[in-house]
Amino acid sequence: MSLEKRDYDAVIVGSGPNGLAAGILLQQQGLSVLIIEGKDQIGGGLSTQELTLPGFKHDVCSAIHPMAVASPFFKTLPLNEHGLEYIYPTLAAAHPFDDGTAAVLEQSIQKTAANLGGDAKAYQLLMQSVTAAWPLIDKDALGPLHFPSHPLAMAGFGLKALTSASYFVDRFKEKHARGLFAGMAAHSIQPLNNLSTTAIGLVLMATGHLKGWPIPKGGSASIANALGSYFKSIGGTIQMGTFISDLQQLPSAHAVLFDITPKQLLKIAGHRFSNIYKWQLARYRYGMGVYKIDWALDGPIPYKAEACRQAGTIHLGNTFEEIAEGELQTSKGFQAEKPFVLLAQQSLFDQSRAPEGKQTAWAYCHVPNGSTQDLTGIIEKQVERFAPGFRDRILARHTMDTAQMEAHNPNYVGGDINGGILDIGQLFTRPALRWSPYKTSARGLYICSSSTPPGGGVHGMAGYNAAKQALKDIFKIEIK
Repeated sequence: MSLEKRDYDAVIVGSGPNGLAAGILLQQQGLSVLIIEGKDQIGGGLSTQELTLPGFKHDVCSAIHPMAVASPFFKTLPLNEHGLEYIYPTLAAAHPFDDGTAAVLEQSIQKTAANLGGDAKAYQLLMQSVTAAWPLIDKDALGPLHFPSHPLAMAGFGLKALTSASYFVDRFKEKHARGLFAGMAAHSIQPLNNLSTTAIGLVLMATGHLKGWPIPKGGSASIANALGSYFKSIGGTIQMGTFISDLQQLPSAHAVLFDITPKQLLKIAGHRFSNIYKWQLARYRYGMGVYKIDWALDGPIPYKAEACRQAGTIHLGNTFEEIAEGELQTSKGFQAEKPFVLLAQQSLFDQSRAPEGKQTAWAYCHVPNGSTQDLTGIIEKQVERFAPGFRDRILARHTMDTAQMEAHNPNYVGGDINGGILDIGQLFTRPALRWSPYKTSARGLYICSSSTPPGGGVHGMAGYNAAKQALKDIFKIEIK
């Protein structure tokens, strides 16, 4: 579809949560903003489709949304007025073990700690400290490197967060707390002995205690649809079905923000960049990919641990040591035989996801970047390990390897759903070493994707921060 050649103040390329957040902030300042989306639906990773059988609604990419409900920007928007409704599972997450027991993440710190045996006091003291600090530092932590508003609170959090999960976990002595933390830290999609892997574990546990881990009613597409509806209600324009491969396709605009990763940005706008900026983008590193399965089921997953039947998210991997070894081997290019599996069971709490009496389930494991190995059997064996009889309930399945993930969303390069590895080497230089990570070397061109701080997740903060930078540079508008 060709674009109308009219002038806009700003154009956003890509309508993932970051592109939508950027468009909303710019439009809120009275600018004229166009969001361009290559597919026939907005949302990027926020997509819901009938992938298996009629009536079974599956989240194609993202599924559970603690960071969306905790987002400093999204929580300022009246998204409930645009159709968004969150459902909160009885338990945020559960982590089963081979002996039939499970550790759980509840909204109450005390109730979570009570299930952790000899580590109860250590967990309670830790999370009381982190949850007290997080509301003071969330906006700073989910942004570029700068002097924080609450330096002491940030320093206290940073001293913990920048350590490796393998080091940090030694404050716990028993398998339940250690395993629970392993599952949280494994969301970083890198070896748990890497520096900064503690950060994502602490943030996810803190948001679980402060906000919960909700499911958007009807599917993850509901978040994108609400953001898009709000954006249009304040005067924004969205054009879908228009894939951008060259800057010349774009209408005239004072600022262009790209919700894409360095690989695509170089192809579209590389000729406008300085040699050193192009060199930095070309050296940008992508991390492990994912292999994903969606199931249509004849009933709930029959876990040995009763707590798993009450949780929206399940972390399958047994002990800290087993998860850490699997993530390390996968990062080296070897596929783990017992991989960490992240599983979501939305239909237990959202009856709109499946026909009456049936269920859906969503799961992935980490794989070497670009791997096209079929891991269906390995993942289902891991589920069966903690839920004997699981395979008997499968009515249909849909699988996606890394190539299919990237085909669905070009930002998932090699199946990397985080837009690039978020290790210590790219934590503060994402996607390049610059005073502002959102500014390219070409005036008026910005990058606002998960390849910029704070990285992956449905929170919109990369788009929000990039839009703030563009407002300051181009439109002389300061957003505090």
